[in-house]
Amino acid sequence: MPCYICETCGTQHAESALWPSRCVICEDERQYVGWDGQRWTTPAELAARHHLRVDIDAGLLGVGIAPDFAIPQRALLLPTGAGNLLWECVSLVDDAALAALRERGGVDRIVISHPHFYSAMVDWSEALGGVEILLHEADREWVLRSSPRIRWWRGDELRLSDDVTLIRCGGHFPGSTALHWQDGPRAGGALFPGDALQVVMDRRHVTFMYSYPNFIPMATGDVRAMRDRLARFAFEDVYGYTWGRNIIGGARAAVDASFERHLRAVAA
Repeated sequence: MPCYICETCGTQHAESALWPSRCVICEDERQYVGWDGQRWTTPAELAARHHLRVDIDAGLLGVGIAPDFAIPQRALLLPTGAGNLLWECVSLVDDAALAALRERGGVDRIVISHPHFYSAMVDWSEALGGVEILLHEADREWVLRSSPRIRWWRGDELRLSDDVTLIRCGGHFPGSTALHWQDGPRAGGALFPGDALQVVMDRRHVTFMYSYPNFIPMATGDVRAMRDRLARFAFEDVYGYTWGRNIIGGARAAVDASFERHLRAVAA
């Protein structure tokens, strides 16, 4: 039986003989059901219409679906002191992308920021030899295809190595996670925030939203809590959720200024 994939959010569901009646992620107010109604595809159908773009994004190997499908995030391979981490996931797996990852030493663990990017995480884990999938337990209810490969972490921080720390930012989802890589691909370190904060189009600021497509601002208390949790981490770069949406150089100052700008705007 196929594991159907929602065409709007890209989330893969558990095996079923018929497509699911609903996608709870899309029905949540942070997302939306497509204008043509709930639509489904299968991994085989998706592979027939799309392929994986394997490219370098600001010095890191990225993998994303082309042409764009659902939420157009890309995954990144991070060669860290905690091993080779696949940060985020996409809805399609193919041989060319797997070969590119293996050429760079493979993947030791998949780490995902929040439920909108769970996508085909179980397929990716199995294709990579059964690697662990690391998720925050506060978002457990949003896993729509379970796997013994999933490992849950709890609390506000998880140190994976001397140079890698996961930070529960909250706000967008209770378990929304950022990854801080102290050494980074460049000197000064890097932050990978998923959608906890999102690099905006000017690439000089970030923003904080409970729902990005529906323009619901993040609660002020959650923004302040995120600022406090990130305060002690130094970084020069922020890697956003999709191709090119990065702040390369001066990112710590840009994030600090964005916190102040947001809090000033919502208080006006």
